[in-house]
Amino acid sequence: MNTSLQFLHGAVKCLTAVDHPAAFALNPSNLRQTPFLCIMCDSFVDCPPLGLESMRVHDSQIRASSTLRTGLGPHRGRLNIQSGIEDGDMYDGAWCARHEDKNQWLEVDAVHLTKFTGVILQGRNSIWSWDMVETYKVQLSNDSYKWQTCMNGTQEAIFQGNLNTETPVLALLPVPTVARYIRINPQTWYSNGTICLRAEILGCRVKDPTDIYASEEDRVSNDNLDFRHHNYKDMRTLMKSVNDECPNITRIYTIGRSYMGLKLYVMEISDNPGKHELGEPEFRYVAGMHGNEVLGRELVLNLMQYLCQQFKEGNERIVRLITETRIHLLPSMNPDGYEVAYEKGSELAGWADGRFSYEGIDLNHNFPDLNNIMWNAQEKALEKSQDTSKVPNHYIPMPEYYTNEDAMVAPVTRAVINWMEEIPFVLSANLHGGELVVTYPYDCTRDWAPKEDTPTADNAFFRWLATVYASTNLVMSNPDRRICHYEDFQRHNNIINGGAWHTVPGSMNDFSYLHTNCFEVTVELSCDKFPHASELPVEWENNKESLLVYMEQVHRGIKGVIRDKQTKKGIADAIIKVDDHEHDIRSAEGGDYWRLLNPGEYKIIVWAVGYFPSMRRCTVGMEPRATICDITLTKTPAEVLKQIRARGGKVPQDVQLRVRALRLKKLRASTKVLNQRRESQRLSRHSSKARAAARKA
Repeated sequence: MNTSLQFLHGAVKCLTAVDHPAAFALNPSNLRQTPFLCIMCDSFVDCPPLGLESMRVHDSQIRASSTLRTGLGPHRGRLNIQSGIEDGDMYDGAWCARHEDKNQWLEVDAVHLTKFTGVILQGRNSIWSWDMVETYKVQLSNDSYKWQTCMNGTQEAIFQGNLNTETPVLALLPVPTVARYIRINPQTWYSNGTICLRAEILGCRVKDPTDIYASEEDRVSNDNLDFRHHNYKDMRTLMKSVNDECPNITRIYTIGRSYMGLKLYVMEISDNPGKHELGEPEFRYVAGMHGNEVLGRELVLNLMQYLCQQFKEGNERIVRLITETRIHLLPSMNPDGYEVAYEKGSELAGWADGRFSYEGIDLNHNFPDLNNIMWNAQEKALEKSQDTSKVPNHYIPMPEYYTNEDAMVAPVTRAVINWMEEIPFVLSANLHGGELVVTYPYDCTRDWAPKEDTPTADNAFFRWLATVYASTNLVMSNPDRRICHYEDFQRHNNIINGGAWHTVPGSMNDFSYLHTNCFEVTVELSCDKFPHASELPVEWENNKESLLVYMEQVHRGIKGVIRDKQTKKGIADAIIKVDDHEHDIRSAEGGDYWRLLNPGEYKIIVWAVGYFPSMRRCTVGMEPRATICDITLTKTPAEVLKQIRARGGKVPQDVQLRVRALRLKKLRASTKVLNQRRESQRLSRHSSKARAAARKA
């Protein structure tokens, strides 16, 4: 290989932001929607990140002049990498140099000839330290021995670094330069800190006939899907196109609006869309709870395209899944937050921009905390020497305060709760980003412990669900992958109890389990919360099988219909209890039910108001299909009820169900008032803007 630098436009000339501010202005929409390979592109922003943040760049490709200690080594100099609570461990939040002088550098080997176009810098992630690079130089080489510094005319160019530790700052090379190696050479740093940085490099691979690694092509997808980032308008357009292509198996509906008035769109995929079919389980994927964790959004949009295409092509697996399952896909639970992150772009949104709702609410802490309501009731029963099995363990009503108009409950949270109530979901997954792990309930720990394994009564089945996704995910199941930030989830087989990771009171997973019949896990899909568009085809391939096989788990366990023995009509809200499992479920409106269970033999007890209890033994096999376990109940004769009353006894009543229904009614009423109030405010703002525009005209 020629050891002299190869320049696209002759001699190197790099301008500083001071000299040429327009050259350093980034168009985020171009950066985030870039195709992967942009060989000899005309525009510098057409080149994607090399992949320090996404882990495409291996630790061995990153070197440094010196290292303060192992936990602050060059492998930690990755954009958005997070440190643990403790400083001084093996997983700190940046690369930090041992020496404080202008001879320090962080070097990245691109392996191939690369057209470098820019550098993105952050300071150190730490709650105890404040370290960042304020200015730096850029050096380039083809052999890592002979280096040439980017010049600004006759002087070495100085690039602007960080003013705080978390906001990513982009510096573009006005003359894209071809080389193999690039160095960041700090010149000044925060006066009370030291030389520490996290970085990403922008660059396009250049074809080189002498490249011995040229045969190593990047993995791409053979599926004809729309691999790009979709803002609100683009998302609606894509969903409409899928509906137009497959009108017989798809339906688009909305479940509510965000604070800013953006609709929460859901795509239903079923052989009979718009209707719950008796005995057919309901499944949902929810993405975008945190608006800046965008991979789930794109995977869900890819999934609806894929299911439509494969159904039309007659793929037996997909046809069976759609025929036997009613699938609901919510790609964006927090559209307000997403738009904030989208406007900044994939590499510049930082770690938290767009995470919260418009009102500043973390939606994953915004659901009613039913865990502590149940645990407190159990403790009170123990104090009174009462049977804790009498304490409700399912369908727990939301607390009264939560239904008030002034409760700090986001409009999207209210919409999702109402959605959960309307459809008898059986299984769900909540798609997040920023790690590689699948977590399962409970997310909230007892006694407010920061972290503690807090299993549910269905711990074995939840572990199975988490394992199904993690073991089929191509990245999670790779034993050679490195950890994302500071926790090694591979030693847990890439699954963990939510509470054992960190406590999350008010999570959607726990609420779903305790308030409805639905089992739900959280999937952390990637180290990078906002992968560049060039990464999306690979991420689809990493997750495609996982997304499909997880949906298929909705057909495990037992299912059936609870019917009146005399009229043969279905009985709604019957309680289905599995012996030795302290978590019950309820039958749906038509009397059908689904109880997710691992293989084994189970004693099933069913009870409903006005009926004698009934017991049946049901066996769950190893096959991935549910065992049919229909049960009939006999009405309690009127004479028996009269005798109970005559003896001064009480006829059993389902008080819990009544309270649950009343609280839901109140929540819906307060939500309606709030929605009307916000709509009136929006109309008033639009009217004011229109009048102001008219006056200017």
